[in-house]
Amino acid sequence: MKRAAILDRDGVINRNEHPVNRPDELILFPRAAEAIRLLNRAGLLVCVATNQGGVGLGYMSEADLEAVHRRMCELLARDGARVDDIETCTHRPDAGCPCRKPKPGMLLALAKRHHLDLAASYMVGDRDTDVQAGLAAGTKTVFIGRGPSEAHYVARDLLDAAEWIVRDTGQIGPRG
Repeated sequence: MKRAAILDRDGVINRNEHPVNRPDELILFPRAAEAIRLLNRAGLLVCVATNQGGVGLGYMSEADLEAVHRRMCELLARDGARVDDIETCTHRPDAGCPCRKPKPGMLLALAKRHHLDLAASYMVGDRDTDVQAGLAAGTKTVFIGRGPSEAHYVARDLLDAAEWIVRDTGQIGPRG
């Protein structure tokens, strides 16, 4: 069984002032690559689980979403960071699907595909729905932002979250 850091995308890895519907609209947070690189070096699988209801609502196509994710992975790779898998819920927000956070469907799908030990894995997000999905799936949870939160840890940003995760796993290693 593997351990993973499962990250929300918008507001965690990249800025979220406006919906990201095209690759050129994706702006990574300054310390995102450093954070993901730290998780990679600690031996965790790094996955993204993201609600992308804009597809179901017609604001973007599946191809547009794939292009955004390709761009995200390219930008991260330039700084030596790797995302191992991406799971998306592209249904309309009102569809009632089991994969849309706060439901745990995306996390359960990642766990099945990668043989994850969810109790030894982490869900990181900037919304209560991310934390609720992680708790429902049985992961430890990290909330990025200002509390209060029912998460196991409240972090300033993804790098703070990654540093806490690495300390929590006991995989103390070189930063950067």
